[in-house]
Amino acid sequence: MPTEETEVVVVGAGQAGVAMSEHLGALGVPHVVLERHRIAERWRSERWDSLVANGPAWHDRFPGLEFTDVAPEAFASKEQVADYFAAYAEKIGAPVRCGVEVTEVRRHEGRPGFRVETSEGSLDTRFVVAATGPFQRPVIPPVVPDGAVPLQIHSSAYRNPEQLPEGAVLVVGAGSSGVQIADELRRSGRRTFLSVGPHERPPREYRGRDFCWWLGVLGRWDAETPAQGAEHVTIAVSGARGGHTVDFRALAADGIELVGMTASYDDGVLRFGADLGANIARGDAAYLELLRAADAYVECNGLDLSEEPEAHVLGPAPECVTHPRRELDLGEAGVTSIVWATGFAADYGWLKADAFDANGRPAQRRGVSSEPGVYFLGLPWLSRRGSSFIWGVWHDARYIADHIATQRGYLAYGTTDPTGTTDRTRYHRPDRHRAGHAHELRNDS
Repeated sequence: MPTEETEVVVVGAGQAGVAMSEHLGALGVPHVVLERHRIAERWRSERWDSLVANGPAWHDRFPGLEFTDVAPEAFASKEQVADYFAAYAEKIGAPVRCGVEVTEVRRHEGRPGFRVETSEGSLDTRFVVAATGPFQRPVIPPVVPDGAVPLQIHSSAYRNPEQLPEGAVLVVGAGSSGVQIADELRRSGRRTFLSVGPHERPPREYRGRDFCWWLGVLGRWDAETPAQGAEHVTIAVSGARGGHTVDFRALAADGIELVGMTASYDDGVLRFGADLGANIARGDAAYLELLRAADAYVECNGLDLSEEPEAHVLGPAPECVTHPRRELDLGEAGVTSIVWATGFAADYGWLKADAFDANGRPAQRRGVSSEPGVYFLGLPWLSRRGSSFIWGVWHDARYIADHIATQRGYLAYGTTDPTGTTDRTRYHRPDRHRAGHAHELRNDS
């Protein structure tokens, strides 16, 4: 049986894979999108029940389709987000094959392209786009040994408070996931501890505009990718309960005990770093700096947006911050569960290509890897701050699709066209009409 051939194989049909398919299709590039589960599966099965998008529906979407069941200023539920991407894939006619797992990609020897091995057979392709995103392998730091508490789970496995055994809960990680899970647990009546590390906490809304709007007009979404090895700082923001600014003082006032970064464990006792106050202060500083930048923008542009001086007033630090707990006897505190909201690691074990640095990270610039023909999409800071957000991945995919189309032109140089003429004078590059999504191939001398 002959091996199937196509120009591009896109691995993953989440937001990155769907965006990639739209742009490749618009350029007329033959491709398939391979997804081992369903479209946007991680939104459905690897998130807690009450999760909503962190950005409002007017912002967290692709340009070609609005949410039909969510008000523009509201926050879509995880099921609505997954349904949105499924509908988008149908709208653009994306050639998605669900239930197909990619097991290996390896470069051909002595000829261009790659062999893609899957659970449904093999494909030969010129280009491969790894669109599996950043949430591939949950990371739980090896701090607390198995059996120290009845249950330890990663945030990707958390669903709701009823899932956990009776007793207190420690949530480790104070980004959006950790903050929202801790808040939900406390509201369910649980005694809750929250281990807080470095973070940014923007205002959910300021002077009548969502923080997504402020980051846009201030140019913050286009912030340059930090140097390799720079510290990744999580963003504490929430769309839960209609959206609200994350304020650790308010969380403490509601009964959540804040502690420093989880450092070590010994004989039933968990110890925390002495960094809680400093982490809260840095988050406050980032919050206030954004307010000041927003005020300056309003004044400079003469906008009629009501002042909000009370937003600049921070209340006193709670007792748990001024006199932080440095250790916690898990048994005495009744802690029966630890939820690790500690992020993910990439897993590209299936990609056998020279596309990674010495630390195993994708070696790429704007998604174009060091291995010709291999591309990465959907990673944080791929090209800028907005890269891992829904709208940001759409623009990154457009850049990669253009790059692929240009490379196809180079590879076609000197080949024989259907008329039998060999063209050695021109190459083709994509030229997009900015009004709408029509595309053409332009010949440049």
